[in-house]
Amino acid sequence: MNYLITIAYDGSKFYGFQRLNELDSVQKVLEEALTKINKKEVLVKGAGRTDRGVHANGQRVSFKLDIKISPEGLKEAINSLVKPYIYVKEVLEVSDDVHARFSVKKKKYIYKINMGEYKPILTDYTYQPEYKLDIDKMKEVAKLYLGVHDFRNFVAGEREDAQAIIYNIDFEWEDDILNIIFEGKSFYRYMVRNLVGMMIEVGRGKDKITKVEEMLNSNEEIYGYTAPACGLYLESIEY
Repeated sequence: MNYLITIAYDGSKFYGFQRLNELDSVQKVLEEALTKINKKEVLVKGAGRTDRGVHANGQRVSFKLDIKISPEGLKEAINSLVKPYIYVKEVLEVSDDVHARFSVKKKKYIYKINMGEYKPILTDYTYQPEYKLDIDKMKEVAKLYLGVHDFRNFVAGEREDAQAIIYNIDFEWEDDILNIIFEGKSFYRYMVRNLVGMMIEVGRGKDKITKVEEMLNSNEEIYGYTAPACGLYLESIEY
């Protein structure tokens, strides 16, 4: 049977989603749990390879099992093995052609910034800048990102094709927390953190918006700023 599950996890407790030898990763913990349930090795595919320190409220993962087990029974079995820092929210039986990564139509990421007083309890879960930010300037930067662009200067590592489409960027407040919400089809490694990073640099007056324009339009390598991982959440994925 082919399954698609929705999971949440605390990224501060893992070295990212993807398996990295024997280091603790979300993929490693899931595969070990599912292998124990299946009595045979299980490999999983994630919709997004979140980096170390990045959290998820709606990561999607697909895998195949040799045994027959109900979605509710499988949810209970996995959670008994992966809690407290990973939690399965939903389990679906799906057709064999459904793939967590390749079937994605839209992803939503949220970046959280504490604009109020510093709170130690938020250290691993929200970015807390030591300077004031001009939100209006950050919104101007966000407008530049919308649509189809070559995001090569906002992506880590070498890629032949860094073209992506961003459908929408919203700014929403939750008390003192500013949530910057990104919706798009494809987000590459470090891409959201780099996009937010340049919003922050412009918002604090360290860089001008013209640099962001150059980064989007130039074929030359232009370095920006990478926002810390602690504020980033993979919120949801649509198929």
